[in-house]
Amino acid sequence: MVKKLCIVCVFLAVSGFCACGNGSAASNEEMTQMQTETEVSETSAKAEQPAVPVQPENSDDFVLKINVGEHEFYASFEDNQSAEELKELLTEGPVTVQMEDYGGFEKVGPLGTELTRSDEQITTQPGDVILYQGNQIVIYYGTNSWNFTRLARINDPENIKEKLGEGTAEVIFSLEQKEN
Repeated sequence: MVKKLCIVCVFLAVSGFCACGNGSAASNEEMTQMQTETEVSETSAKAEQPAVPVQPENSDDFVLKINVGEHEFYASFEDNQSAEELKELLTEGPVTVQMEDYGGFEKVGPLGTELTRSDEQITTQPGDVILYQGNQIVIYYGTNSWNFTRLARINDPENIKEKLGEGTAEVIFSLEQKEN
């Protein structure tokens, strides 16, 4: 907005000087040239602005999509601040996490950011997606009792341990719109 105002002021000043210098107004050709330069300048300014991520109108319209190799899982988000922050993070694009087996009952990896913890004493079940220590994301294929923050629950965790595989797994977390 300030840039447009400056351009208009420069245009008026140049037009005024031209009119004062020879007693005539700027020609139509000069006016068209100045207008074109202004439009090009405005277009360039718009192109330099960073894109703003699109925010879902209603975050309840989305599920958590989890890809591990050839397997896809869909999970329903929990109703807590941590899950809302994860949804917000995923509106910027998918998050890829290198996850490792731990304790014979979970895959864990660094989320790459810190989320608010909403820890409570729970016993995990296969298919639970958990926030651990605010910056680790965990997918459970077994059970464990501890103070955790549940982010989501996989809708169909059947054979989840086999589908997650052994050792290191590249896991992609993203948002997908719910089917109506």
